[in-house]
Amino acid sequence: MASTEGLQAYEEENLLLSLPKERGWASRYLYLFQHFWCPSTHIQGVNDFQKNFQAKPSDVLVASFPKSGTTWLKALTFSIINRKRFSSSENHPLLTSNPHELVPFLDFIFHADNLQQKLSHLSNMSEPRVFGTHVPFPSLSSSIKDSNCKIIYICRNPFDTFVSSWTFFNKIKQDSLHEVTIEEALEKYCKGIIGFGPTWEHMLGYWKESMATPNKVLFLKYEDLKEDINFYVRRVAEFLECPFTEEEESDGVIENIIKLCSFEKMKDLEVNKSGTVGRNVEKKYLFRKGEVGDWVNYFSPAMTEKLSKTMEEKLSGSGLSFKTCS
Repeated sequence: MASTEGLQAYEEENLLLSLPKERGWASRYLYLFQHFWCPSTHIQGVNDFQKNFQAKPSDVLVASFPKSGTTWLKALTFSIINRKRFSSSENHPLLTSNPHELVPFLDFIFHADNLQQKLSHLSNMSEPRVFGTHVPFPSLSSSIKDSNCKIIYICRNPFDTFVSSWTFFNKIKQDSLHEVTIEEALEKYCKGIIGFGPTWEHMLGYWKESMATPNKVLFLKYEDLKEDINFYVRRVAEFLECPFTEEEESDGVIENIIKLCSFEKMKDLEVNKSGTVGRNVEKKYLFRKGEVGDWVNYFSPAMTEKLSKTMEEKLSGSGLSFKTCS
């Protein structure tokens, strides 16, 4: 066992030495791995995920770029799928567990020891299994892409994603690193140098797949959910082939899910105020403002022009666009 672990560490170190690297935001370096920028702590997990994860037709994958509404969509998806198991809001798992604990990241699960034990646990999970991922579409395991499992993707206006990422990473950064200024961060962001970035490549991968296979990939925008959450809760249920019945609608099931998963409700829960989740991220940092357009409080005119031009260049001709004006 020791020799196997030693060989894996040796291979991982050699892989890192072969990859282009840049200064990271919260970690010392990001590495250009499979055409996206990845923290060194995630590369082995992504590798193991690609090689070992076996998707089931009933699986549901919540995919996102970091800080794009991931926690909210995980909570909504979990609640929609499990609404008959947990019909009473009084004993709902979301009241005692963080959404990331109920919908674990596949790219985090596999970066650890006891791989066979984890695979056994995954295969024995009750179905439908619900997972999360920040991995770009081209780097998903082939079993996900080749199976009939469903993918729900959420993206967000890159202006708000940037501000949310900048404030978040400065809170969770390694103690030995200096705090990244907003100007430094924007320079890196526009070059695509951010964990799981470039942002536009990430979005466009899922955007194109949603148009090619609309029954497999549902593409959502954070801003649309904020504007009409009732419509999109129904839309997600229909996409997952478990639409709400007339009886459920008249009983207020949709409204109860929306209330349970609201930003205000989740932020106020004790379970989300202390402790850590994922790779030792403090839960309290997962809930900041949850607002649309908060970026205007941080951007100078020059910064607005810079990111607007970058977005125009990167998204041109794709059909994917965002409102960038305040």
